[in-house]
Amino acid sequence: MASEKDDFSQYIISREVDINLLNCGSAFSGLTEKEKLYAHYLCRASWEGSLICLLQTSPESPGIFLLLQNLFHAEPIEKLVERLLRIENGPSKDEVENFLIYAAAFYGNLGNYKSFGDTKFVPDLPKEKLQSIIFSSKAYEDDPKRMEQLWNACEDAMFSLNPRTQQLGLGEQGLSTYYSSNCAKTDAEFAQEFMKEKEIETYNTRLFKEEKNGQVTYILRLASVVATAEPCLGASGEEDKVASLLGSHKFKGCTFRVERGDYSGILRKVVENLERAEEFVSNDNELSMLKNYIHSFNTGSINAHKDGSRFWIRDKGPIVETYIGFIETYRDPFGVRAEYEGFVAVVNKEMSAKFSTLVSSAEKLLPDLPWPREYEKDTFLRPDFTSLDVVGFGSSGIPAGINIPNYDDIRQEEGFKNVSLGNVLAAHTVDKKVTFLSDEDQELFTKLKAPAFEVQVGLHELLGHGSGKLFVKRQDGSYNFDIENVKHTETGEKITSWYTDGETWYTRFADLSSSYEECRAECVGIYLCTNRQVLRVFGHEGTAADSIVYINWLNMVRAGLLGLEFYTPENDKWRQAHMQARYVILRVLLEAGEGLVQLTSVTGSDGKPDVLIKLDKTKIESVGRPAIGKFLKKLQVFKSTADYVSGKALYDRYSAVDDEFLALRKTVLARKTPRRMFVQAHTSLTDDNCVTLTEFEPSPAGMINSFTTRFARHDSVLEDLWKAEMPYHRL
Repeated sequence: MASEKDDFSQYIISREVDINLLNCGSAFSGLTEKEKLYAHYLCRASWEGSLICLLQTSPESPGIFLLLQNLFHAEPIEKLVERLLRIENGPSKDEVENFLIYAAAFYGNLGNYKSFGDTKFVPDLPKEKLQSIIFSSKAYEDDPKRMEQLWNACEDAMFSLNPRTQQLGLGEQGLSTYYSSNCAKTDAEFAQEFMKEKEIETYNTRLFKEEKNGQVTYILRLASVVATAEPCLGASGEEDKVASLLGSHKFKGCTFRVERGDYSGILRKVVENLERAEEFVSNDNELSMLKNYIHSFNTGSINAHKDGSRFWIRDKGPIVETYIGFIETYRDPFGVRAEYEGFVAVVNKEMSAKFSTLVSSAEKLLPDLPWPREYEKDTFLRPDFTSLDVVGFGSSGIPAGINIPNYDDIRQEEGFKNVSLGNVLAAHTVDKKVTFLSDEDQELFTKLKAPAFEVQVGLHELLGHGSGKLFVKRQDGSYNFDIENVKHTETGEKITSWYTDGETWYTRFADLSSSYEECRAECVGIYLCTNRQVLRVFGHEGTAADSIVYINWLNMVRAGLLGLEFYTPENDKWRQAHMQARYVILRVLLEAGEGLVQLTSVTGSDGKPDVLIKLDKTKIESVGRPAIGKFLKKLQVFKSTADYVSGKALYDRYSAVDDEFLALRKTVLARKTPRRMFVQAHTSLTDDNCVTLTEFEPSPAGMINSFTTRFARHDSVLEDLWKAEMPYHRL
């Protein structure tokens, strides 16, 4: 269990958690039958692939999923609860409710670690009481041997809170199934050298290490349907270039064995549904996109996924939007391997019109950013920027906005898309007392947080992630910048560092990259939100616009304080990229001084320690904006010049948590409110091949029912994959 230093409440899901329905019924009903069929098969592809997240989270997550699916498929939840409450010396009503909350959170995070924060959560009831739930169920009556096997396989790991299992991490600092349990950061760095030499992209890989008779062999696994080294042509005759990389390679005294076929059975189901979706595409771009994704998932080719992303970028303003693959690297402790995600969403025309106007203004807004013109892309690649209502998002968590693809070579030269997820934003309503704010700020914050966050998301995605140039030395020896005349803004000297051909932002900055980039984008958001032109795009003028600016900045300051929850003092590690970024911004604003931001320790109305945040709205533009601008320029310059050493030194300084903030952290933890969960709808086919949409109640039972509706009781493919890799994850 957790050490005495830890508060056990940090590792459970409170029954006070808000569970919201991700409402998409209205948007979905407006689709044609052909569009609904396209959306349905894409949803199935997204959700089938999401089971990969279980294998990417923890060794026990697939087993827990199989256990829960068997349990809840066997009888309705109401019947199960009635049965359990009749057991003599069985679980209490509170313990049954705690178990249902645990199950809902497990499904919502697709694993037993929080997707936002990467800390483990365990059932809030004794192990023997949970065992009595399992062994008293209809599922146990139906097949006692199977339920015993599943329970025995995961019971200890489900409840374990030893130091290494409390959070995701590498080596002794945590747990990660992107790597075998004997891998450390040095192994990840060594593998990165090998992959760079062989020009192998990291996104869809995992790294396992074998040690035998003093010899070290690294197994580099590529996600694909095909598990053999035999070349496999795509449906359109695309060449299988991955095949030539497979097999054993000697590298600096070690052996690397490159294999493919990771998650093979799961990806086969993804491909089958993508192939069905091909029949219902709206244009050639969508068809070419799907064909390249299919080739990528079949063979493990990231280049094919890049090509699919290129066609995706060209598909402007589709009614049904989707993106699927190994996308975000937040959960990899080393910061280069990506979690699977797939989403399907329907355009929100009214909000998309606002974002389109913002895109049209972008070229006028970019010069307002605090770095010289030479540090900006040569040409602004006008992206598609739409507001979407999510129909299905298969991954461990759902963001509010997305800027993709994450491939630097495409983003810099060809473009990207911005997506704001409207029904996710709409679900972020404030209906409870907001911690750490004065009564006066409470009312305004409650009223304006949603529209202020809408402005921040738009700027964060479009002009945050969408801005800035990377200086690159190409393979032919030429540069994508004027090496003789472009000056380093900090030294005034010529540029002396840059990215080499094939090197990316993620590989150069590795574990620092995700949080650093989120910080840069968040800074752009608050820096530009004071611009009246931006505010008018979103319908805010005059004093109302002033209030939006104030609440956006106040929200950022408060988020920085809340970020302390995601810092682990025992190993001096941040567990969540966005929250580290917001804490860094808070430190920058506090350093600006002049009374701009004040954090005051007080006694709350309940007699317990509290913190009061004060932001002087009269100093946002005169003190806050210049401070953020100065810091933002440094972030961009170090990013542009591939200066990891200077970037890390800067970011580490502001990320540091001293004794004063450790004291504040205790108050933050004591007053934290649980992060809400989303129950998503399910699409299915009728006998006459029409698509129906089923929505579920926003409750633990609704979350559970959504997953028993979405997935079968038994999944032999997942079970076989889980068992096959158990030897690599022994702690």
